[in-house]
Amino acid sequence: QVQLVQSGGGLVQAGGSLRLSCAVSGRTFPSVVMGWFRQAPGKEREFVAAINRSGGTTWYTDVVTGRFTISRDYAKNTVYLQMNSLKAEDTANYFCAGGGAYNSGTYYPDYWGQGTQVTVSS
Repeated sequence: QVQLVQSGGGLVQAGGSLRLSCAVSGRTFPSVVMGWFRQAPGKEREFVAAINRSGGTTWYTDVVTGRFTISRDYAKNTVYLQMNSLKAEDTANYFCAGGGAYNSGTYYPDYWGQGTQVTVSS
């Protein structure tokens, strides 16, 4: 059983930065795609970023490109989402995701983290 445990998040002013972490249990971490989604109140969950197994390829939704960076640490079995130049519209519950596949511009994960709230004040 793969478990994704998230940490980070919180309240930040517009223009500030936050880093989300997602620790992955089990031995599957090196062999799976990892990613992040978010869900704002009243909206559907949307793809934010993903990273391939080797860490050499990353994908982002257009609205975060250039501001967010996804990375992974194989020694810690952890994936990160560094969020810079945050905007009020980035406010959402952020979910770590793992496994599955990235295909045709979106990511279809098998596993989900518990979610963590990010609130950006304007």
